[in-house]
Amino acid sequence: MTYEGNGGESVPPKREILHYHGDEVRVIFVISAFVLIFAQSTGANLPLSTAGTVISAVLLVIAAGITNPAQFGIHWLNALIAIIGTLIFGITAVGRYRADVSIIDPSFIYVEALALLSLIALYFTTRTIRGIKQRPRF
Repeated sequence: MTYEGNGGESVPPKREILHYHGDEVRVIFVISAFVLIFAQSTGANLPLSTAGTVISAVLLVIAAGITNPAQFGIHWLNALIAIIGTLIFGITAVGRYRADVSIIDPSFIYVEALALLSLIALYFTTRTIRGIKQRPRF
């Protein structure tokens, strides 16, 4: 079995890491960043200011870019980002739905999509953390 790494702590290639879903999280974060910028630029009523939206999009893209199977800590950061996104957008989406906002309102659709993307990212990140914790130590 060959290992990738810098000669110190060796890491199995990602196809051999159980439950590694960093690639999926990376895609979800980039899509979420795109949705944030697109929604804000079309005038959607997001629960973030314009600066908060752009900063959040940048944070998502940076987190996506540094996600890899060799560094355990980034997956905890991804989980934190996904938790925050789920809470912010999930609470807003449920609140708007209960306030009888039309479900075809673009602002509601964007917020709901961001809540669901964050929730899916949280699931994949949690599975990745679980898989890394189960990784045999050499």
